[in-house]
Amino acid sequence: MNKSIVFPGLGKPSPSDGWLFLEKCSDNLHIAGKNGVTDIVSTGDGKVELIASEKNTLAYVKSAMGYPAYYPLYPTALKKPVKAVLMDLDGTTVRSEEFWIWIIEQSTATLLGDKSFRLTEEDIPYVSGHSVSEHLLYCIRKYALGIGAIGAGSAGKHPGSASETTALAEARTYYTALTEREMELILEGKGRANAFTPSPGVKDFLLGLKKLDIKIALVTSGLYRKAYPEIISAFDTLKMGDPAKFYDCIITGGHPLGEGSAGTLGELEAKPHPWLYAEACAVGLGIPKEESGAVIGIEDSAAGVCAIRLAGFYTIGISGGNIIESGALGMCDRYCDSFDEILEIIKGGTNE
Repeated sequence: MNKSIVFPGLGKPSPSDGWLFLEKCSDNLHIAGKNGVTDIVSTGDGKVELIASEKNTLAYVKSAMGYPAYYPLYPTALKKPVKAVLMDLDGTTVRSEEFWIWIIEQSTATLLGDKSFRLTEEDIPYVSGHSVSEHLLYCIRKYALGIGAIGAGSAGKHPGSASETTALAEARTYYTALTEREMELILEGKGRANAFTPSPGVKDFLLGLKKLDIKIALVTSGLYRKAYPEIISAFDTLKMGDPAKFYDCIITGGHPLGEGSAGTLGELEAKPHPWLYAEACAVGLGIPKEESGAVIGIEDSAAGVCAIRLAGFYTIGISGGNIIESGALGMCDRYCDSFDEILEIIKGGTNE
């Protein structure tokens, strides 16, 4: 492996950014040094692998549900003036990760029949930032089946047995019931205190974007029934009115598949797949692909920055999430500690 190799569209991946250098892709289709492949790296959490050749880079996005995909990795360069900003919900706009991790924890506790069950610190990168099914499947493998699904090696393995499939369906039932109950309580003002708290500086940032006449899209993998109460709660706290009238576009993971209702592909197309961000820009905001250089995406999670980057937009990571811990810093064009820093990047007079 040549750790000084250049990945087209990315540059030189450094281990200090969390990259892991691999001998081969986890699906065994690509081997470093063979058939034109120069090198292969993975994000630290093992969710996304990059395969470099002389002229291009492919990204292999794993799937715990058994539907992985390859995407080309295009170079990104910010072109001023900025036309649109795409923003994540959980952790970026609203601080709610602890609440949703608690939901996963309680769903697992119900599945195990153990009210005292608690997740550990080492579980956190695997129960936040990805799809609900992936979060629950991780817990099932580690705690219900005793497989010990920790680390990059298990990150993309889909349900491989009847016991896993059955347990996942049962866990999702508990998750759905708990979510519906908690959302109703929150909308009634009776839910968990401070479940959804606006991120520091987000109000001034959003209003600053409006003054610059920049389009704003809210993008989340969360299903509508869980995502919308979050943003309503945050806007009520901020006294910013109706979020549907404020944002130019809101994209969620859709509605759950259930009896008598249309479902969603959100569980299969969730971040780190690029489709939610691509849809927000191309369909929701009407910005064509050739103008993607004037679009910025902001995320606090590893899955999120990968999704933005694979959609071809200038990617800004913001601190407070799991980007560094999950080894995805190398997918960010910039990494900032505050919205003030990001607004300065947007307002600056030069392209990047």
